[in-house]
Amino acid sequence: MDLYKELAALRCFTHSDMVHLTGSESAAIWNIKSYLKKGYIERVRRDLYAVISMETEQPIPNRFQVASHITDDSFVSHHSAFEFYGYTNQVFYEVFFSTDKRVRPFEYDGLYYHPVLWRGNSSIIETNNGVRVTSLERTVIDSVADFTKIGGLEELLRCLTLIPFLDETKLLEVLDAYGRGQLYQKTGYILEEYKDELSLSEAFFSECIKRSSSSKTYLFDKQADFVFHPKWLLYAPSDLKRLIDKGANHYDAV
Repeated sequence: MDLYKELAALRCFTHSDMVHLTGSESAAIWNIKSYLKKGYIERVRRDLYAVISMETEQPIPNRFQVASHITDDSFVSHHSAFEFYGYTNQVFYEVFFSTDKRVRPFEYDGLYYHPVLWRGNSSIIETNNGVRVTSLERTVIDSVADFTKIGGLEELLRCLTLIPFLDETKLLEVLDAYGRGQLYQKTGYILEEYKDELSLSEAFFSECIKRSSSSKTYLFDKQADFVFHPKWLLYAPSDLKRLIDKGANHYDAV
């Protein structure tokens, strides 16, 4: 069972991992077939396998470890990254991951693994238990950029209320990597509502204004109750915090 122990340490593995462990292509093929039949492993998707615990008969890898091994460059992002850090009130049955490869969504162990827009591979943290995940600061900026596609505005705001601190230098590094003036506007507007809770300085918001687009824009598709915020040249809700204070409304579906 030495091979099983080595696989269990990996939690997830690919065909090439098995070739490396067994020393040959034929041995890798034979062992994968044998272990699948015995129930020691199960197929997650094409060329990705999860090791099954002998004690619990459940997959050893968690959702974050699986998402980090879908491709050789995949990593946990967006709402799933907030979940990894523990800054969510609810757990989704979707697992969001980013990869530069073309990957179709798939289901495994009751979860729906959903690839999202590739935003580059900067500001990625690799943990010692096999998880690759966006930094907290990149998670925030990615989520501001994509909240209309993932989770909605209110869910993003709920996550922000749980974060104790953000490094504004790292936030600006991520914004600089995006290089989009409108994203500075939207980020500045949203984070300004939580500047005290997140310990963000006026210098950070001044930099956001400096790099913002000179054009007026909307936080998302025009809504009847939007007001204009001259500081950010942005049409958006008048009071973000009120959206979550009063409970669910139509912004959840944005």
